[in-house]
Amino acid sequence: MEIITALLDFVLHVDKHLEAFVATYGLWVYALLFVVIFVETGVVVMPFLPGDSLLFVVGAMCGVGLMSYPLAVGLLFTAAVLGNQSNYTVGRAIGPRVFQWESSRWFNKAAFDQAHAFYERYGGVTIIAARFMPFLRTFAPFVAGVAQMTRAKFTFFDVIGGALWVGGIVTIGYFFGNIGWVKQHLDKIIWAMIFVPGLLVGVGAWRARRG
Repeated sequence: MEIITALLDFVLHVDKHLEAFVATYGLWVYALLFVVIFVETGVVVMPFLPGDSLLFVVGAMCGVGLMSYPLAVGLLFTAAVLGNQSNYTVGRAIGPRVFQWESSRWFNKAAFDQAHAFYERYGGVTIIAARFMPFLRTFAPFVAGVAQMTRAKFTFFDVIGGALWVGGIVTIGYFFGNIGWVKQHLDKIIWAMIFVPGLLVGVGAWRARRG
């Protein structure tokens, strides 16, 4: 329970935690961010890390000079692409056997099924769209690997999706993250980043199964 509470606090107050980290450790913040983005996109059992909100806050910190915008975007884009490649490779190695797995502490069967339903209906575009959807973005590259999508085709969608996700959200944070109203309601914005895409994923997966 303490771990869950600490994780929730980090997600909802990621701006304060990052500022404190920068003040204490300086440039090591880039290594921390690289690891977080790589793990969230590259390890199928870690879909709960704060990808969207983290990128937004990084953009806001770049906007006030606490971090370098080009360095942050380039590094996090690389982490996002490599994370997806790692996830795809694991899925391709495991193959169809994953359909026999049951939900456990380390595997979210419902999230996997949602990602698979999306993939079956929308194919490679899922890799791009999933970047903006918590949980789905962790499972989409894994599902693509399980479905044996070719590496070249996957990499094409992976690079486009990674560029749009990292570049887009960091840039939005850069220009809007330090507006007074945004800073005052950041916790609500983070909740919206989590629940609105999650709702869209649920509706889309339901429609995909029906279709």
